[in-house]
Amino acid sequence: MRLLKFAAIDIGTNAVRLLFSNVTEDGDQLTFKKASLVRVPVRLGYDVFHEGRIGEVRKQMLISTMHAFHHLINVHNVIDFRACATSAMREAENGDEIVEEVREKTGINIEVIDGQTEAEIIYANKIADMIDNTRSYLYVDVGGGSTEVTLFARKRVVMSHSFNIGTIRILKNRVRAVEYERMQSFLQKVRQDYPSVQIIGSGGNINKIAKLTGIKYMSPIPYREIRKVYEQILPYSMNERIRILGLNPDRADVIIPAAHIFMKVMQWSDAKSILVPKFGVADGIVRQLYYNYKQLTDA
Repeated sequence: MRLLKFAAIDIGTNAVRLLFSNVTEDGDQLTFKKASLVRVPVRLGYDVFHEGRIGEVRKQMLISTMHAFHHLINVHNVIDFRACATSAMREAENGDEIVEEVREKTGINIEVIDGQTEAEIIYANKIADMIDNTRSYLYVDVGGGSTEVTLFARKRVVMSHSFNIGTIRILKNRVRAVEYERMQSFLQKVRQDYPSVQIIGSGGNINKIAKLTGIKYMSPIPYREIRKVYEQILPYSMNERIRILGLNPDRADVIIPAAHIFMKVMQWSDAKSILVPKFGVADGIVRQLYYNYKQLTDA
């Protein structure tokens, strides 16, 4: 048996995550298991979707976070790591400058990835291994700045689209009507060509919503249950969501727009239920790192 460790940094619109994952090779058995996860609510999108750039305060928060992550990566003695940034960094007019400053000050090279690359990373989670090859699925990842939608049919990626509709973007009133129209048109075409599609949901918000439904992990969650949770928490104030539901402050405000997005996706695609397997971009990065490592060492 051999134990390997990898790390992934996911610089999202709402939070920055550092995932350490152990990979165990035991004969033909391969296991990926989370060793540690650190999440910091830097909220880059609050600046980007309001001012078009990342301000000085959040820039320094990001640099400090990367400093801390650099030290943690060193003490964990990982084989390899990768840092990826998504929607907010893509759109920030000073994104390139900040990436360079982070590299100079912390030694961490941030890759700013597009929606297609993000979908490929998500697919690295081996979604095809856990789904029925006779059905069609929509993998939906709702972030702070964008929503990534990937269609699977017969265990293959048919198409993938990124829409500038995200939780923080909604809170900042920065979603254009044409973007909703694009998503609706895409999903209605999916409904026409792939009836009875099921959704696989990704992101911290849908994980929390799934928990609030009380439905067993990896059991299909009907639309009515998602809506019930939405209607339950909608009247709550921020303080009530924190006190009564036990939500973190940086989750309490975005969970409502997240539920709204998932419900719209389900309505427009005519999906009756959603599966929530609890993995995301960071998990996909770890898998890619492992398989790249194996290619190099086995060559």
